[in-house]
Amino acid sequence: MFGLAVKEYRNKRQISQEKLAELSDLHRTYISDVERGERNISLVNIEKICKALKVKSSELFKFVENYQK
Repeated sequence: MFGLAVKEYRNKRQISQEKLAELSDLHRTYISDVERGERNISLVNIEKICKALKVKSSELFKFVENYQK
């Protein structure tokens, strides 16, 4: 579910996985794995992605919470 939130916000910002990877200093395949829910993501990397997306982590988690309802 968290990966879906990342993908949603990435698409809203109209940036590619490759650009998000560059902005967050992570590998593109890592971003892809996160979005597909195939990767356990650390808090450090959550913060890197949030900073790159210019969104608070609480917003991403709220998206997840609302999606599960």
